[in-house]
Amino acid sequence: MTLLLTLLLMLTPNPEIINLWDEGPPDSKGEEEADQAYIMAYLPDEEIATGAGIVVCPGGGYGHLAMGHEGEDVAAWLNSIGVAAFVLKYRHSPEYKHPTPLRDAQRAIRLVRAHAEDWGVEEGKLGILGFSAGGHLAASTGIHFDWKDKLASDDIDKLSARPDFMVLAYPVISMSEDYMHRGSRNNLLGKEASEEMAVRMSHEKQVTAKTPPTFLFHTTTDKAVPPENSIYLYLALREAGVDVEMHIYEEGRHGVGLAPDNPALNTWPKMVENWLKAREVI
Repeated sequence: MTLLLTLLLMLTPNPEIINLWDEGPPDSKGEEEADQAYIMAYLPDEEIATGAGIVVCPGGGYGHLAMGHEGEDVAAWLNSIGVAAFVLKYRHSPEYKHPTPLRDAQRAIRLVRAHAEDWGVEEGKLGILGFSAGGHLAASTGIHFDWKDKLASDDIDKLSARPDFMVLAYPVISMSEDYMHRGSRNNLLGKEASEEMAVRMSHEKQVTAKTPPTFLFHTTTDKAVPPENSIYLYLALREAGVDVEMHIYEEGRHGVGLAPDNPALNTWPKMVENWLKAREVI
């Protein structure tokens, strides 16, 4: 870990933990930690706050959550550039499959919107960031934002679930092509999932002109989630006329997070910062 990241973590305040539903998730199967869904709110110092907020979706193949290097560390970085971070603890396999993770991510976007004034998040400046399978979930939220949840229960569920922008880091995108991540597909959809459902959850096939502006980061040597996932999504976004920026590095393993010890890969957060500035988000 670099000295800078260590200092950022030391300065990052303890998060406020907010349940996504006051009475518990509407499709909960129990009361264990695996059944809980919440966000951890990390707010930047008022002196540097930009009015931007990002819901962070850690990866883990829809089978666990990398809450450290793809959650807490990311919150520290976002706070350092004046962005409020909301790290999402979403439910996943084996207890939960689709559409539960999407339900949790949509609710997180809506919950932040409901409390935007309290947390200093301005209209038009709420995005979502996801890593690996968390990138698939983030993209699900941006692409299937108009999914109608039959378990919608209160006024918060009436708010828009569409993020204003997406940042996808080495994301799982396809659930139907050879370059898919089979473990994520099995965990999210089940081994017996129909091809129709797999295509529906293959985001390169579902992009529309309403998909939010997107930033993509991947590496050529990613063997777990090949870069074709980002490449074909980029092409689909471009074809749909959606603003998109993509960076594919030559070297780098899967799951690097902020890549604090890699002098080449650790430039990607600065690229995101520049992209957000260009879009006048920060």
